[in-house]
Amino acid sequence: MSTEDTPNPREQLMALAEQFYEQFDEGNVPQMQVPTRTKTNIEYDEDEEVWVYGDRTSTRTAKTVSGAEKLLKASYTIDFLVNQIEQDRSSTLRELYYLSESWDLDEAQFGSQDESNSLIEDLEIVSGATREDFRMRPEESGATIMGPLKLREQTRRGEREIHCQKDVGEGGYQIPNNPDTIDFLDHDADFVLCVETGGMRDRLVENGFDEDYNSVIVHLKGQPARATRRITKRLHDELGLPVVVFTDGDPWSYRIYGSVAYGSIKSAHLSEYLATPEADFVGIRPQDIVEYDLPTDPLSDSDINALESELDDPRFQTEFWEEQIELQLDIEKKSEQQSLASRGLDFVTDTYLPERLDEMGVL
Repeated sequence: MSTEDTPNPREQLMALAEQFYEQFDEGNVPQMQVPTRTKTNIEYDEDEEVWVYGDRTSTRTAKTVSGAEKLLKASYTIDFLVNQIEQDRSSTLRELYYLSESWDLDEAQFGSQDESNSLIEDLEIVSGATREDFRMRPEESGATIMGPLKLREQTRRGEREIHCQKDVGEGGYQIPNNPDTIDFLDHDADFVLCVETGGMRDRLVENGFDEDYNSVIVHLKGQPARATRRITKRLHDELGLPVVVFTDGDPWSYRIYGSVAYGSIKSAHLSEYLATPEADFVGIRPQDIVEYDLPTDPLSDSDINALESELDDPRFQTEFWEEQIELQLDIEKKSEQQSLASRGLDFVTDTYLPERLDEMGVL
């Protein structure tokens, strides 16, 4: 989704509100259709190599009381967002939930933040714009970058140039809510390494992995925020850098990789904007648990259910993932990234990652 292709968010929101009035004027019951956001309505787009929503839709209609309330909340939210854009202001998703308590109709107020978050996603889908275009942001994710990358970012105080090794502390450069305000100026990087946990990210930086292997280390901070996935995609697409994802060896971490590479169910309408289908998984693999005799924990019932679900998940229906998941179900064990420390604090940077990345053709 390039800047040129992105619709004017104010105009798109106003057009949506006008549709409601036109439906009223024509004597029709107002309604709004959005794709059904479930796994069963996800399909693979072979052209873009990402997972997107299928043809199934849900209808928000004023024929029912609950449907009318949803459209009422949508109208109030559109009014708020249009004013916010016009005033060049921004707010968080959490603030929107609380702001609704000041709206004059009780029926327009949100009962939970999940409800307001879901409505913002609906408006993204039907408008073709993003919540970042609406000037909406989540709470700070704290995800960071460390590596041989120089960039320029736009701030309210003007532009500033930052080198993500020389001009930052050990914590790295914090990814802004909207990475499209960043311009990449120069780099000496050979690849991008996305890391799930803070402990492993700190180990890599302390051991100088980013310097020794010209790597841009992106701390995913668990399930990655949209801004983290967006800047990862830009590093790949615009700088031509390979992307590899390094997570724990459990089903929930595999889904972290899946969200980076193929997108998630909640943001399938933005997969072309957020997902990096060329991203590879570097580990921890179930095979590593066996080969390196890593310290482990037993799989819980929820882990087993999640692994079995992933066997039916289109994002994991490849020979590699089917073999690894079946192996994990067989050994009934899971392991963390930091279990590699059982072989020494330098093992991950001196042996594990260099050998694996060499096998993958990244080094």
